Amino acid sequence: MDSKPKIEELIGAFLDYLALECGLSKNTVLAYRNDLRKFSNFLEKWGIKRPQDLRTDHLNLYMSSEKERGLSVNSVSRNLVAVKQFYKFLVMEGKLDRDILAGVEAPRLWKRLPEVLHWRDVEKLLGGPSLEKPLGIRDKALLEVLYATGARVSEVATIELPDINLEYGYVRCRGKGNKERLVPLGGKAAEALQRYLKEVRPKLNRKGTHTMFLSRVGRPLRREDIWRIVKHYARKTGIKVISPHGLRHSFATHLLERGADLRSVQEMLGHASIATTQVYTHIERQHLKHIHKKFHPRG
Repeated sequence: MDSKPKIEELIGAFLDYLALECGLSKNTVLAYRNDLRKFSNFLEKWGIKRPQDLRTDHLNLYMSSEKERGLSVNSVSRNLVAVKQFYKFLVMEGKLDRDILAGVEAPRLWKRLPEVLHWRDVEKLLGGPSLEKPLGIRDKALLEVLYATGARVSEVATIELPDINLEYGYVRCRGKGNKERLVPLGGKAAEALQRYLKEVRPKLNRKGTHTMFLSRVGRPLRREDIWRIVKHYARKTGIKVISPHGLRHSFATHLLERGADLRSVQEMLGHASIATTQVYTHIERQHLKHIHKKFHPRG
């Protein structure tokens, strides 16, 4: 049985994740697609039928072949990052038990800190929807839940009515590998959800679905729908356009800035490893450095 379509299917899912979850630009996603298409061809050439069969010596051979084709160091580095991010995604999705490329060092020039909004800009964004309109009430609830929970856009898109407990202020999120976790909603998000559930959702729910967030025609909102909603209100309120994943990063950063411990943030984000959460400590250190420079007499 030819396994190439399977690998290409996984690559396709990864590219969807980059575009819809992370909000990367079309050009960036296209660059990832081109790099991973070459990688897929390499796997086929060497008879590597499953992603988990790749070994580090295979990867070294792949990098060497790219250099021999005359690619620049930066281009080869980008290829390596694309492959590493792809394998990290496979672990997050439960397709691999472990990241077999975790020990392969990625060039530092490709490591980027997450995109984060200032809390004042988040307030502007959350104040963007018009509560005079039914879909504005829905959008307000959606934005509040995204920021209050730090949930991935795919998790918010699949929240169902039984997952919400407004009395105790919790929502059940289903993360990578279908793992469930309970995340606090907070008063503002619970209030916005309650209004949406009472005034708007019953009118949208023409098809009897249990999914929480519905379109104007009654179908569940997709990840790309949520991305468009976030982008719309970012432009409307005059803040920089940020992806739904950017709200997740903002959620984590704002918690740490106000004294939350890393383990609690890890649990709320649904990270399997605290090493994944530790990227936010780099942001926190930058924040502290800025405060020191601004207020210390010899900063």
